[in-house]
Amino acid sequence: MPTFYQLSKESALTQLHSSVTGLTTEAVAIAQTTFGSNTLQAAKQKSKLSILLSQFTDVMIIILLLAAVISFFVGEHTDAYVILAIILGNAWMGYSQEYNAAKSVRLLQEMAPPFAMVLRNNIPGKIEATLIVPGDIILLEAGDIVPADARLLEIHALKTDEASLTGESNAVEKTTDPIDKENLVAGDQQNMVFKGTIVSNGTAKAMVTAIGMQTELGKIAGLLDSADQKTPLQKRLAVFSKQLAIVVVVICAIVFGIGLWRGEPTFQMFLTSLSLAVAALPEALPAVITIALAQGARRMVLQKALMRKLPAVETLGSVTYICSDKTGTLTQNKMTVEKLEALPDKKDLLLDNMLLNNEVRFSVDEGLLGDATETALVKYALDNGHSKEETDKTFPFLAKLPFDSNRMRMSTLYAHDGKWILFVKGAPVKIIEVLSTTYKNEITPWVDKNEAWAKDGMRVLFFAYKLFDEKPENVTAEIEKDLDFLGMTALIDPPREEVINAIKECNTAGIKTVMITGDQALTATAIAIRLGMVAADHQGVKTGADLETLSPEALSEIVTQTSVYARVTPAQKLAIVKTLQTNGEFVAMTGDGVNDAPSLQQADIGVAMGITGTDVSKEAADMILLDDNFTTIVKAILEGRRIYENIRKFILYVLSCNLSEILTIFLAPLLGFAIPLLPIHILWINLVTDGLPGLALVGEPAEKDIMNRPPRNTKESLFAGGIVQRIVLTAAVITIASIFTQWWAVQQGYNLKTQHTMVFTTLCFVQLANALSVRSDTHSILSVGVFTNKAIWGSILLTIGLQLAILYIPWLQTIFKTTALEWKAMSTILIITAASLLCIELLKLLLKKPVRKPG
Repeated sequence: MPTFYQLSKESALTQLHSSVTGLTTEAVAIAQTTFGSNTLQAAKQKSKLSILLSQFTDVMIIILLLAAVISFFVGEHTDAYVILAIILGNAWMGYSQEYNAAKSVRLLQEMAPPFAMVLRNNIPGKIEATLIVPGDIILLEAGDIVPADARLLEIHALKTDEASLTGESNAVEKTTDPIDKENLVAGDQQNMVFKGTIVSNGTAKAMVTAIGMQTELGKIAGLLDSADQKTPLQKRLAVFSKQLAIVVVVICAIVFGIGLWRGEPTFQMFLTSLSLAVAALPEALPAVITIALAQGARRMVLQKALMRKLPAVETLGSVTYICSDKTGTLTQNKMTVEKLEALPDKKDLLLDNMLLNNEVRFSVDEGLLGDATETALVKYALDNGHSKEETDKTFPFLAKLPFDSNRMRMSTLYAHDGKWILFVKGAPVKIIEVLSTTYKNEITPWVDKNEAWAKDGMRVLFFAYKLFDEKPENVTAEIEKDLDFLGMTALIDPPREEVINAIKECNTAGIKTVMITGDQALTATAIAIRLGMVAADHQGVKTGADLETLSPEALSEIVTQTSVYARVTPAQKLAIVKTLQTNGEFVAMTGDGVNDAPSLQQADIGVAMGITGTDVSKEAADMILLDDNFTTIVKAILEGRRIYENIRKFILYVLSCNLSEILTIFLAPLLGFAIPLLPIHILWINLVTDGLPGLALVGEPAEKDIMNRPPRNTKESLFAGGIVQRIVLTAAVITIASIFTQWWAVQQGYNLKTQHTMVFTTLCFVQLANALSVRSDTHSILSVGVFTNKAIWGSILLTIGLQLAILYIPWLQTIFKTTALEWKAMSTILIITAASLLCIELLKLLLKKPVRKPG
């Protein structure tokens, strides 16, 4: 069955039982019962309580809750309070983000106009837009927001701004003629207007064809009702939490079993096992991750990238595909005259035509206002020495023939030197039609040039004029004939120069860039070639019409080979993103219009434009580009990779330290020594020695080769890349250092308190040395720059100062059950610390793996 844009006006009216005089009161009542209200339906929302409770279902949170209970049970109340504070802080952040997620659809609803002019019973009247029904005749004029999708019946110089649907800022000229093509996207249905778009010029009468959720805007609202995507970090932490839970249970069981085997008191071994469980859990991990993401978000703001959802900061580091809108992101969003050619001695007259023959308004505050193409023509004329004031004096304005979609020309009449001159501009084929015979015979080279420029994706306009000895009586389309040719211009929204290098950097980083635009295929391809996204002879652009006929299996194959998509619908954008994700890709999607909101929400990282973006697109996105610049995405990806690497460094650091504490407590009695650490020592190490340097590690600068590595596999474990080996072997070094210290203390005849103090201090100092080593996975301490992370040195000096205070201030000695160490004991600890650092660095060198290059 033909769609409304394919039908004639009469057939469209017949199909909905309407007429040019509008519906009757009875017909309206029936239609309201049949079709309902002209409103957008919001997705069903979860209650506040269910959202809040869902924050406590994560495995890591459950483990931490268990750790808090255990801490209270063994008397470590401070540790328990810290854990609970971390849990509550993370729960509140998650609750706030999820509760605000429904704003996208609410903002879509706000785009609907509250009132509309409707013709019913042949009487025009203003009614609430929610009461409009299919078949209603609506009356539109410049400035109106279209209240529903409608088939145009009568128009006068009508243009609409459909950027919210198509993403393209050019005003769309409308027609009333039927279009004999199938599967046209909304942007190509020139005899239709759509809900939420704006009438930028002219007037119209149209018949409503769809309301509410059946409109193009409604379909987008329906697409927005999808589940949020989990970030790679959230997925990895879920796996990590389960693995850690298993390890902790096994360790506790082994320690408890060995204790019973050795004849230790059952209750004492139970408390010891619980203490080890607390020591094993990195309770600072959620806080460290939150701090890392928050710091990254602050740094991104300085780079003009605003993160709306904190977990998405790290998500950027996993991106394998960037699906980018063209206009304003890859291009300057500013139409520019790139080429101009005039007949000999006619350039000045051509510039006069460009400056005068338009509907551009001059504003002192806002500059040139009007259609992007016309403002570009005016700016070019002004930049080439023509003054608006002087030109107006030379050519006093008399009359205007506005552009319309049938003539595809615009003409303005002026007085000039005792004669009258008509300036004309328009589509090349339409200008050729009205040239004088002389110029028609000489136009072939200009036609060839037009074709060449058009193939380069530029919009070409021809210019002509006609002199009259007598003033025309009637300024109608009839006077547009026997014109003299002036010349031609080519306009384009030029690519951003800095984007070229950004795309090269993406290629180096193993990230594929894809253009998805509502613009024409030729223009999209030309821009992609200029940016280096595709080769100069690229022929693989896919249009919305091409995608319409593809099966899901065929689309799955196409998306791996396509870099440029043109004239696509919101549903097709969404399908492209989903298909890439099904193929295992991790997708960043940019957009600014309402049409982009579903794919922004579906994408693993949705990126909205801060300058040109609609509120709907911003609410659906994870990140907002404050400068609408593609290069900002690349900077953000680097930051995302940096954050993830720093979180891994913290995990390596804290788990190797925690494991060394467990091994020290576990092995020392087996080797015949006394228990080397007291519970308060474990608590101090967990909160201070692990915590302060760990927090400093999240601010570690990005390593120099970080963008020469491929994106991380989203299925990759947090322990991938040999990190388990590093944890175990580093923990072994720290454990050997601690037990050797206790052995040496025994050999020197030190008492038990001194032994405890020496082991406690050795663990503290060697773990601080470990913090220096883990600053890089692959490079030595010296090669990463000793003082590039001042925070790590600050935390180390602070921790050493606090440790010395515990050893040498009497009232702290009482609290922490320590004693002052003589220089011989302290120097031994320092030598052991230096030797341990050397061993850890040698392990890093031996375990180093070659960096995998992208591609």
